[in-house]
Amino acid sequence: MLVLLPPSETKAIGGDGPPLHLDELSFPELNPIRRKLADALADLAADVPASLAALELSARQEDEVARNAELWSSPTLPALERYTGVLYDALAIGSFRKAALAKAQARLAVASALFGIVRATDRIPAYRLSGGSVLPAFGGLRGLWRPALEPVLAGLDGLVVDLRSGAYATLARVPDAVTVRVVTENAAGQRKTVSHFNKAYKGKLASVLARSPREPSTVEGLLGVVSRAGMRVERVGDTALELVTE
Repeated sequence: MLVLLPPSETKAIGGDGPPLHLDELSFPELNPIRRKLADALADLAADVPASLAALELSARQEDEVARNAELWSSPTLPALERYTGVLYDALAIGSFRKAALAKAQARLAVASALFGIVRATDRIPAYRLSGGSVLPAFGGLRGLWRPALEPVLAGLDGLVVDLRSGAYATLARVPDAVTVRVVTENAAGQRKTVSHFNKAYKGKLASVLARSPREPSTVEGLLGVVSRAGMRVERVGDTALELVTE
């Protein structure tokens, strides 16, 4: 099983690893595009106003541009330590003990506008690039990523649980992946999508799947793992699930 997480706009700063080496990342077939994007971001950072406009940042976020300028020289962290924010707080990877951490490292991956997809232990620098960004050198990212990334995602073994947000899901499709919509239910049984706590619930779901002693290989097995953890998840299609919140 592989749980594909969305990235986060916020990143942990610094790191204890050597600078970025693309050849040490998983899925090396993506390296030509990774290199093009990293070079483009670093070059664009020389023009701060252009970077702010392309990345849709405010003047108060110039430090994000500075990080892009240092993409090739700044220290790295494992992906699960680099990404921060609500989902990753709920995942709480820092609380995992040794055995659970090993499972999480094997089962979790992160979608990325810059790297396409990275495994949990892949070391990456702090950067700023969103799935919906439009770069002067390339335009939108979907046309760049889809031809290269879709074959990689199609070749993933086993059950794939796709928790990506919309901007990243559009970069490349994952055939037969299990998708999860977080919903709330009123007294009449009517459901609507949860927006505010969506990331937190997906982080909790990822934590359950990462820690599970049994690794599900089917949708039915996944439902069993999640229900035993006390979460209410229902099947609404062949590979579509709804996580019903309180």
